[in-house]
Amino acid sequence: MQLVWDGTMFMESALKEITKTLGETIMIVALIVFLFMGSVRTALVPLVAIPVSLIGAGGFMLAFGFSLNLLTILAIVLAVGLVVDDAIVVVENVERHVRLGKSRIEAALTGGRELIGPIIAMTITLATVYAPIGFQGGLTGSLFLEFAITLAAAVVLSGIVAITLSPVMSSRFVHPQGKEGRLTAFVNRRFEEVRRVYTWLLEVALEMRWGVVAAALIIMVAAVPLYMFSRQELAPVEDQSHISLFLEAAPDSTLAATNRDTLKVVSAVTSFPEAKFMWSLTSTWGGFGGMVAKDWRERGRSTEEMYGELYGAISQVPGLRVFPRLDPPLPTPGQYDVELVLQSSASAEQMLETTAAVVGAGWQSGKFLYVDTDLKIDLPEARVILDRERLADLGLDLAGVGRELGTLLGGAYVNRFNFFDRSYKVIPQIGDTDRATVGPLLDLKIKTPGGQLVPVSTFTHIETSTAPRTLNRFQQRNAVRIFGGVRPGITKEEGLRVLEEAAATAGGRSVNLDYAGESRQIRQEGSALVVTLGFALVLIYLVLSAQFKSFRDPLIVLLGSVPLAISGALIFSFLDLTTINIYSQVGLITLVGLIAKNGILIVEFANKLQAQGLAKAVAIREASLTRLRPVLMTSAATVFGHLPLVLAFGPGSAARNSIGIVLVTGMTVGTLFTLFVVPVFYSLIAATHQASESHGEIEREELLTPINNGPTQVTGGDRTDLGLSHVG
Repeated sequence: MQLVWDGTMFMESALKEITKTLGETIMIVALIVFLFMGSVRTALVPLVAIPVSLIGAGGFMLAFGFSLNLLTILAIVLAVGLVVDDAIVVVENVERHVRLGKSRIEAALTGGRELIGPIIAMTITLATVYAPIGFQGGLTGSLFLEFAITLAAAVVLSGIVAITLSPVMSSRFVHPQGKEGRLTAFVNRRFEEVRRVYTWLLEVALEMRWGVVAAALIIMVAAVPLYMFSRQELAPVEDQSHISLFLEAAPDSTLAATNRDTLKVVSAVTSFPEAKFMWSLTSTWGGFGGMVAKDWRERGRSTEEMYGELYGAISQVPGLRVFPRLDPPLPTPGQYDVELVLQSSASAEQMLETTAAVVGAGWQSGKFLYVDTDLKIDLPEARVILDRERLADLGLDLAGVGRELGTLLGGAYVNRFNFFDRSYKVIPQIGDTDRATVGPLLDLKIKTPGGQLVPVSTFTHIETSTAPRTLNRFQQRNAVRIFGGVRPGITKEEGLRVLEEAAATAGGRSVNLDYAGESRQIRQEGSALVVTLGFALVLIYLVLSAQFKSFRDPLIVLLGSVPLAISGALIFSFLDLTTINIYSQVGLITLVGLIAKNGILIVEFANKLQAQGLAKAVAIREASLTRLRPVLMTSAATVFGHLPLVLAFGPGSAARNSIGIVLVTGMTVGTLFTLFVVPVFYSLIAATHQASESHGEIEREELLTPINNGPTQVTGGDRTDLGLSHVG
């Protein structure tokens, strides 16, 4: 006995690949942190957050009974690029205060106190975006519950590390003023150059703020068409080294004929150099099987690239219709890529015309390798018509004739016999050759009560016709199922939309549409995460309103960064670098929390500066310049840390590519917008924060320091000349 196919082999290979991606991510994040810090000692502060947060997340997984699977490991991979952010912000702020002349202990105390509020807000914001995923039902909720809890746990723990362990470590590991290494000094000089360029660009943006607002609004609105015209699917197709095959035989085919034709299919499949072997199960109606391909490292083509050519080869086999299918990446019912159900009270014969129109539209669209339906009125049917008067003349009765014909034709057993201690059924039946056509049936002899043998043709004749192979019902109504396999490069949602439009046109109001298999999940859950994204935005707004004590300030973050980052990510789905699927939608939800953190850093610091007596325009300028470095550092750690997801290949790589492209592109574009659009929006709609003792924890001297470049003109709603600027 040999195992023909093991579905866990793909899972094992995918787990190995994503574990390798995890190692690559940790190394890249460590390198990026070191390069931006310019010191191994300083880089250790945020890097310690990685093992602490991941071990803590592992404890949560153990407590909740989660396993190490593709989604929980994917959550850990994403967490590596996220958990260092808060610690980076803390150590950078401590370094800033050291450069302002404080001792390391004083800098750690002051810097930690400044960031308690922002870090709590950022941590809650990022953890909040995953909460709606955990409460979502259906397949998406079941799959991503473990993902959401694991990632949220890692983020919360990283926030705790940032406000407790990171300041303590910074007081010991940050270089004292004037004792930086050459690499640290070099990095600081490069950041000063970047800061000077940013200062000039920020001045231009604030001077042209209404133009910036108009451009931002256009980009926000563009998210809608970008989303609508991006290709959509439930999940990207993965190379699982297996292609399923469904065989359909003629309605009057015998087991021997079907088996003979199946062997021809096996020969066609195994002729491919990428094929390892083929397995199959055969019955009179057809059967099913699959091509097991060689390991992905041993072949030059993926199963998706082989898919079309394979169908061309097996479609030439006479006697069988063979429907191949790339195995779905998620556990779904059904057998085909697209399964549309037409419900109607009409009979099967009346539905035939509508069904033919829909199938024809599918072929004409050019998006399908094959389209077919389960409504086939081609089942040969022979109806025996008995002459009752002739039977009466011969002394026969209907019951007796039925029993004798049933014995010869029905194949039911009448007894058992014992042969070498084994019991076998006795099944009387005429030979196969005599049952191949209806003609020999008329030559059968029936014994009359008088002892005579008379042919059946004496009192009967046979009428032939065709009938539907099956009479299907769906939710207690007559139903017809139309199914198909899409061409490589065409999403299942595109194919389903073609059949939906054709059915709506051909069927009219008399036909209701429903879905089966994966198509049902596409329509019910394909866009469910969009609602989750909206719910996450509402939660973020409420969290930030509580943090900022204002209903206006959260709008700066949500309008000045989040929709712009989403539009930036959707550009790449519109350009067909990925699709809108459940993985990319989870990436968009994660992107909302990540990009909001940058806006929170700037807005929170600007509010503190206002509370110290600075004008709104001056405060936002100084906050933007001060927070430039941590924003760039955290964004770089996120972008480069998630780059292995974009470059991944092998088993399970399609899902990682999808979520990685959204995060990397969205974070890159969103960070650029945040640095300019958030200050502009702040100057227009931010609340005024008056100076008060409650905001006096941070002295003005701790936030600002004179520079030698003379007065700087600040443009915006409040014009003033400021001879103060922060030296970053």
